[in-house]
Amino acid sequence: MKIDFVSDVVCPWCAIGLASLQAALARVPEAGPVTVHCQPFELNPQMGPEGEDIVAHLSAKYGISAEQIVQNRQAIQARGEALGFRFGARDRTYNTFDAHRLLHWAGLQGAQLALKRALLQAYHGDGENVSDHAVLARLAEQAGLDGTQAGEILASGAYAAEVREREHFYQAQGIRSVPAVILNDRYLISGGQPPEVFEQALRQVMQETAAPR
Repeated sequence: MKIDFVSDVVCPWCAIGLASLQAALARVPEAGPVTVHCQPFELNPQMGPEGEDIVAHLSAKYGISAEQIVQNRQAIQARGEALGFRFGARDRTYNTFDAHRLLHWAGLQGAQLALKRALLQAYHGDGENVSDHAVLARLAEQAGLDGTQAGEILASGAYAAEVREREHFYQAQGIRSVPAVILNDRYLISGGQPPEVFEQALRQVMQETAAPR
């Protein structure tokens, strides 16, 4: 089974969605070989490398108050804890294009999912700057990749065209919010759903795939 996980590093619901999807996959071992491809989506494509204060950014973008942001964060933290994902303090949000370039490279090395998890935890758990090249290279090493090569890729601008192509592809498919989880190029599940929703979808796809045509 092929799974495309369309998401952004600075999206908290994407962290929940990935943890939830992985919990569901653990419940359905009979699904056999499953490949998860992390596909790029940028929440803040125009943001500069210095990032923005997260409360000011969310208030301006969604028209919500600081109090509402705190309430939302508490709800997200509780969801994360239930799935074994640790949310911590995050003061700023960042541009993630370079992170997506590194994720593309990691996919060619067979370490994309490990890097994705490291990026999500670094930002949402530790509030790190996931647009900073030194941080990204360190996280690549943490995921089992060559940190020096990661730094060279980031400095060179490699894989920019590939990331743009993937972003445009999913936008053309109507993806406007993330996470978006696509099973076998046919079935779309939107949002940070609980494991039960993903499990049900996985089992349904298995049944339809196994059914005689």
